[in-house]
Amino acid sequence: MTYTPVKLTFEQYIEYDDGTDNRYELYDGELVLMPPESKRNVWIALWLRDELVQLVNRRLVLPTSCCELQVIGNPQNRYPDLVVLREEHLTQPEKRLTITLSMAPPQLVVEVVSPYRNQNDENYQRDYVDKRLQYQQRGIPEYWIIDPQAGLVMVLVLLNGSYQATKYTGSQRIISRTFPKLELTATQILQAT
Repeated sequence: MTYTPVKLTFEQYIEYDDGTDNRYELYDGELVLMPPESKRNVWIALWLRDELVQLVNRRLVLPTSCCELQVIGNPQNRYPDLVVLREEHLTQPEKRLTITLSMAPPQLVVEVVSPYRNQNDENYQRDYVDKRLQYQQRGIPEYWIIDPQAGLVMVLVLLNGSYQATKYTGSQRIISRTFPKLELTATQILQAT
């Protein structure tokens, strides 16, 4: 955790610039330095981006480090591996690309799970439990968890305020309510590295 002499509000955090390319999550007013993404996570996110831009304006599909989301709870912001914005986000006059709570949620958020030892591991809990709850509370209509270690893609769709999950493995075609014309299998996504 980076020591800050005064706890930052989210508004102060958005204005914060330490002159580096570091990414931080804001936790109880303190800056927490985010580690760089693994090569596998980046490749899967970039490959999926290439697939999605065939269905939607390419400016709307952003890989990790390009877009952050303000969420409820701690940390107060997240950097998903892939985000599909709404057209209105492109016209938001922001200093940096942060989708705040006052804005509509993105159409889709994708997280690629980093390696984990078991289901109690921090990497597993972060994507399957913590982010799931925060993205659900944020009203994000569709959240994908891509888990290379388990060999599955989980698509969570927001219905009546709660996520309903469907797991896809092998040659099963991913069904997306947001992108019904998407024709990808779990294997295609998982082998994108």
